[in-house]
Order: sequence, then structure tokens, then C-alpha cells
Amino acid sequence: MPKYTQPRKTWQYSTEFKVKAVQLSLIQGVQVQEVATALDIRPFMLSRWRKEYREGKIVADKRKKLTESNRKQAKELSKVKRLEEENKKLKQEIDLLKKWQRFLAEEHQHDIDSSRDSDKN
Repeated sequence: MPKYTQPRKTWQYSTEFKVKAVQLSLIQGVQVQEVATALDIRPFMLSRWRKEYREGKIVADKRKKLTESNRKQAKELSKVKRLEEENKKLKQEIDLLKKWQRFLAEEHQHDIDSSRDSDKN
């Protein structure tokens, strides 16, 4: 067995190449093995790219991926802000109800005290 003096070369494939390979493998009647052989890549690598493509990790246009990510992030932030405002409003309502409950309790206690005073006379 020959001894390697230099490390193996790792090939870097562009996103466009990966997307084209995935799209070719998604054509009905075409097998992953056939596409991998035609592109001189391993079938496992193509299968991994297909998975990443389904998960949205590989996108044909990187700007699109960033824009979608930014849109999702902005949507989440607006949702959090809306929920924080709603939470603040609910806390104010609870405080108001507690004050009303205290007022009613004091009024009720005042009525009880007044009736006792009138009974003594």
C-alpha cells in the first residue's frame, strides 16, 4: 500500500453546484446513484445535500436565504413585542381589579361597622 506524504484534497463545491445536483436528483425516474456517478461525487454526499436542501440550509440564492431568515426574525420580534404589550396591559387590569376588590371590601367593612354602631344605639 502506498504511503501518502500529503493530506488528501477536500473538494469544495459551490452552493449553485449543490442545488443543481439536488434538483437533478429530484427529477422523477432519476436515481441518486445515477446523478452522483454522472457528477463524480459520492451518493452519500448527494443524499446529505438533499437533506440540507429540504431543511433550507442550501438555497439557490444566498440573499434569499438571508432575507427569509431576517423576515422570520422580524416576525418573531414583532410577536414578542406584541405579547409584552399585552402582558403589560393585563397586569394593569389585574392591578385595577385588585384595587376595586379592596375598595369593595373596605366599603363592606364600613357598612358592617356602621350597622354595629347603629345597633348599639
